[in-house]
Amino acid sequence: MANPFERDDIDYLVLVNDEGQYSLWPSFTEIPGGWRKVMSGGRQTCLDYVDEHWTDMRPLSLVRQMQV
Repeated sequence: MANPFERDDIDYLVLVNDEGQYSLWPSFTEIPGGWRKVMSGGRQTCLDYVDEHWTDMRPLSLVRQMQV
């Protein structure tokens, strides 16, 4: 069986957590605690979304700490 995180023939969810970190998740699985759905679609569409929106890899808590 192919890895469900690397298949092009299923739909995915783009998830984000409270630290502003993103994750790609197969749509047929339950969303893990601490994460919320931002969008869904094909694998490449979701990857493109993450590339466009996750431009700062630092956790939000670190960003806030550095602004003080």
